[in-house]
Amino acid sequence: MTKSEGFDYKSAGVDIEAGEKIVADIKEMVLKTHRREVLTGIGGFAGLFQPDVSRYREPVLVAATDGVGTKLKIAFAMGKHDTVGIDAVAMCVNDLVVQGAEPLFFLDYLATGRLDNQVVKDIIGGVVEGCRQAGCALLGGETAEMPGFYPQGEYDLAGFSVGIVEKSRIISGEKVQPGDTLLGLASSGLHSNGFSLVRKVLLEHAGLRLEDHVPELGCALGEELLRPTRIYVPYLLSLLETFELKGIAHITGGGITNNLPRILPRGTRAVMAKKSWEISPIFGLVQRAGRIAEEEMFRTFNMGIGLILVVSEGDLQAIQEQLRELKMEALEVGRVESTDDHSPHVAFQ
Repeated sequence: MTKSEGFDYKSAGVDIEAGEKIVADIKEMVLKTHRREVLTGIGGFAGLFQPDVSRYREPVLVAATDGVGTKLKIAFAMGKHDTVGIDAVAMCVNDLVVQGAEPLFFLDYLATGRLDNQVVKDIIGGVVEGCRQAGCALLGGETAEMPGFYPQGEYDLAGFSVGIVEKSRIISGEKVQPGDTLLGLASSGLHSNGFSLVRKVLLEHAGLRLEDHVPELGCALGEELLRPTRIYVPYLLSLLETFELKGIAHITGGGITNNLPRILPRGTRAVMAKKSWEISPIFGLVQRAGRIAEEEMFRTFNMGIGLILVVSEGDLQAIQEQLRELKMEALEVGRVESTDDHSPHVAFQ
């Protein structure tokens, strides 16, 4: 640029035309997620959604927000960006449905140093797939080009979702009582938690490479690490049509140890039978490579159980049968007991 030429936004690193092209390219994908309640198309200042409240006496909106975290570092290293969008949706909608809420819509926030049309399309393609699995609309989002803020080839991805539930059917855990059964729904792997530890142990300490085939995993390490978070929405919404689920814990950061007590009333504890389910191989690999104590594993990772339901013993078999019909593995993994301790907690046997 000569002294006589003036600056523009593009010379500062922000390409407005490229951003507009990306919006045009993803428009058709996004529209496929729209429900009949969506009132706006793509490109407005905000999304409009008119929920059908005629089915509810006291409708309550439920909101959740989350990001993908340092799992994104694996996507950067592999140049594979089509699954992290599923993670972004899953981490939000799973938090909604465990309250008994049906997810209505999702919004994403994607920020990067320089827009790459194909990378953005891959990311949003994953978001669209996550919304499809959850049955919610991708109502809108923001793609921000921020030169100098992110290293070349890196980005951050987060999301926000809103759902709806009848007030009397909110699942809070207050009905949980001693004698109830803990039912574990299988995870797809690590989901989107603990990746700072995973990366430090497997890639830095053990020196494994993402392209390495690991026999016990049956695939390349990077493929396993990028396996997207399971979305539990369709399974739970189906169960809620028939059964009373007393409490549901989404096992995310903090593992089983810290998440399960969030739905336990005072004077109760969860007793988990560790041998009642087969822990996924990836967790064994991480534990051995890092010589990580078992206690630390259970308070960091889901250990193969992505969701824990608290149900009446009398409903257990019928719930398991319905989940089998939906092709979801569900195992009896423990029970609720009374305790003299003031704070709810988890014991492992």
